[in-house]
Amino acid sequence: MKTTKKFFDFNKDQQKGILLFLFLVLGLQAIYFYISFKDNFVEDEPEKIDWLANQSWIDSLKAIEKPTYQMYPFNPNFITDFKGYQLGMSVEEIDRLHEFRKENKYVNSAREFQEVTGVSDSLLDEISIYFKFPEWVNNPKKPVYQKFEKHVENIVIKDLNLATQEDLMAVRGIGPAFSERILKYRTSLGAFVSFEQLSEVYGLSEEVINEMRKYFVISDVSNIRKIKINELSMKDLGTFPYFRYPVSKEIVTYRSMNGEIQNNEDLAEIKGFPFEKIEIIALYLEF
Repeated sequence: MKTTKKFFDFNKDQQKGILLFLFLVLGLQAIYFYISFKDNFVEDEPEKIDWLANQSWIDSLKAIEKPTYQMYPFNPNFITDFKGYQLGMSVEEIDRLHEFRKENKYVNSAREFQEVTGVSDSLLDEISIYFKFPEWVNNPKKPVYQKFEKHVENIVIKDLNLATQEDLMAVRGIGPAFSERILKYRTSLGAFVSFEQLSEVYGLSEEVINEMRKYFVISDVSNIRKIKINELSMKDLGTFPYFRYPVSKEIVTYRSMNGEIQNNEDLAEIKGFPFEKIEIIALYLEF
């Protein structure tokens, strides 16, 4: 006990020294905690505050799944600015195609499309699988004059759009019934623009159509029936052979949702549209 008491037995100067040391330690600790606490509550810079405020909005945008664009077959000659953007083409590449088309020229293959536009091989490989050219491009037919060179002496070639029932019945395989169907279908169209349309006449075989090619050509299309696709009602559209009720209904629906139909590209977006005949149908339309 005496040893312990001696250990804590300080004189006045020593006691003052100890108290001063304690105050110094406590003061330093108070200053440290004050500075640390203040640093944690320093006002953020305005730019940092704005960034933090927008961060949640940015994160929500990143979380949104990027919409996918479903590609359909299309004729690359009718690519619009928006369509080109969707395909990944640059403004310069789209402009080159439009300048080419202003000269009333058409690209007829994927390679020719690349030569005109200058798109890269990788982009061409990606989009060319959706290119759809007219049937006559993929399967060119011999000129008409070659088909009836051997028959010129015996057959008088006439215009199919001016042919009478008697003219049609002169062809082997065409009687009164078929001739009436052909004339009735021609009236509904105003005029034929292609021999391919004869295959749409009920019962007419490919053999008979080939025989008709020996007797007729298609040159006068002045009576072609023009369809104002953006003005006619669903009922009036339905009178056109290619626009029966389901198609005419989808046309009116498309117009109400997207505005006027401008070109073949818009036609391709219409559900159920007979895309395989779009090149022929377009000749009858007024946009």
